[in-house]
Amino acid sequence: MAVSKIIPEKENIFKGNEGFGKELYGIQKRHKTGRIFKAFIGLTSLLLASCAAGPDFQRPSPPGDLGYLKAPPPGVIAPKTGGQDQNIITGQEISSKWWELFHVPELDNLLRDTVRMSRTLSAARATLAAARETVTATKGGLFPQADFSAGFDRRRASGATQASDLYSLSPSASYKLDLFGNIRRRVEQQQALAEFQGYELAADYLTLTGDAVTQAITIASLRSQIKALEDVISEDERNLSLVRLMLEAGKVARTDLLTAETQLASDRTSLPPLRQQLSVARHSLSVLAGRTTAEWSPPDFDLTDFNLPEDLPLTLPSKLVRQRPDILAAEAKLHADSAAIGIAASQLYPDITLSGSLGQQSIDAGSLFRHTSRFWDIAADLTGPIFHGGTLKAQKRAAVDTFKASLATYEQTVLQAFQQVADTLRALSNEAEQTAASKQLLDTASEALALQRLSYRSGKSDILQLINAERAYQEARLGYTRVNAQRLLDTAQLFVVLGGGWRRSSDLTDAPE
Repeated sequence: MAVSKIIPEKENIFKGNEGFGKELYGIQKRHKTGRIFKAFIGLTSLLLASCAAGPDFQRPSPPGDLGYLKAPPPGVIAPKTGGQDQNIITGQEISSKWWELFHVPELDNLLRDTVRMSRTLSAARATLAAARETVTATKGGLFPQADFSAGFDRRRASGATQASDLYSLSPSASYKLDLFGNIRRRVEQQQALAEFQGYELAADYLTLTGDAVTQAITIASLRSQIKALEDVISEDERNLSLVRLMLEAGKVARTDLLTAETQLASDRTSLPPLRQQLSVARHSLSVLAGRTTAEWSPPDFDLTDFNLPEDLPLTLPSKLVRQRPDILAAEAKLHADSAAIGIAASQLYPDITLSGSLGQQSIDAGSLFRHTSRFWDIAADLTGPIFHGGTLKAQKRAAVDTFKASLATYEQTVLQAFQQVADTLRALSNEAEQTAASKQLLDTASEALALQRLSYRSGKSDILQLINAERAYQEARLGYTRVNAQRLLDTAQLFVVLGGGWRRSSDLTDAPE
């Protein structure tokens, strides 16, 4: 991974500003006259009209497209037997509604309602709107500020025989010269934080849709496992009935009856945990859909309704860092921390504020608006730091350190994203092999069970052999169900870890482009 180091050497971070600041302090100490300050203000206005303290942010360079794995996966993930092939297509765009590739209409309807009803997305949208309003509010500092005041003052001086009145009416304006970019850096910081909230909204959307699909597949898988176990229990009950008949006929011992009863009881104890898992999955999906568990239940998804997508898009690493919302959020946070360096650096330099007012002032309300009652005031205030006990420089160093921490966090986010893609690709490849092996095991166990039943009925084998065959078939059937469900889950996971195509989704018009 090649993520550029956008931190300059510490002594060069404020190149062009720090030396000038030292000259500034020297001018303040050596010259006290108004003429020098006027000249200084004019000079700084010319030199620094477009200057902002601190580094200008540069996006980290994207990594090379060497892939996610040292040994890349094959272009086709193909089980030898008992499963569907999947084609990996590098560089293909991800569908904005990737779950439609499973071809389950109930799932499409569920996702549409989930996105509409989600409280999580509602909260994220409101947070984004607040962040954008903060940007607008911060931008207001770049413009002159105008205010209006009116007043009435009645007083009597010590020893005076009567009170005097004073009426005033005055609009005023002020403008802060942003010579060293303090306000501009604050605007930049708030814009980056608004982008961060926009990417957080996209991340919440991706997590929500991914979790909803995962719970839907989990419900289908558990229902299939429960059905398989119920079939096994039915076989146990038939076996028990058969053993009882053979016991009455004197063909088997009572120990065979106890063994059959034990097997039936054991398989029955496996049902409640699966049913509990199913209830948890249903409840989780209800909450994701913004409903209470009492008022709404998700559809009864069936595993056979899900079609395994044949084509799997694989985003290039260089594009993934511009697609995954968690990486983009980390980058926006990095940008905000870069702007914070400029804010801290600008505190080392003077502040110049221009202000003026034009108003009316009179001791008599009737003469308040006469020409003779008019007054005006124009002022220029310069405030600069001289001694703060090292606070300002420490704040600047802290901002630099915070930026370094954010850069490390960004790089770690990229590494984790690449790992998730690599893990999912390997899982899909391994599960394709497992599907073939599970299918072969299921066929073998089914044939062995059929032969064992014939053998037991003819008296050539005992009940233990039959029960062992039943157990092998049960485990093979449940294993085949689980591996097929896992292929569906990991296919959905691949769409999620690749970014989910959220940029093209009409559900996220508020998110950054």
